Amino acid sequence: MIEKLAEQLVNLTVKQVNELVLLLKKEYGIEPSNIGLETSLDSGKEKKESFSDKEEKNIFNLILKSSGNSKLSVVKLVKEITGKGLKESKELVDHLPNVLKESLDKKEAENLKNKFEEIGAEVELK
Repeated sequence: MIEKLAEQLVNLTVKQVNELVLLLKKEYGIEPSNIGLETSLDSGKEKKESFSDKEEKNIFNLILKSSGNSKLSVVKLVKEITGKGLKESKELVDHLPNVLKESLDKKEAENLKNKFEEIGAEVELK
């Protein structure tokens, strides 16, 4: 049962993940956090500092700086990755710079950055 659930979670689209996050926040008061990734019960100061340093280097915000020549494609991609409606996505693209996604791991952030750059948009990872 757990393996099937894990397989379903791994196969969710970005939109479905955003919907799941909203549902967990609204219905159960659960907000995503990277703090739960630390498995050790050791709460020493040295351990916390190293975890904090690691988090700073591997967690990024995706910032859209310019839509380039293909504004419609950028709006569609923003809509897809944020789960927002077309109007909200267009407003994000119209009022730049804008943070599109927060707290992304390095792999996902680079993947999204490449998608935007392929369609001519300028993005920054911070």
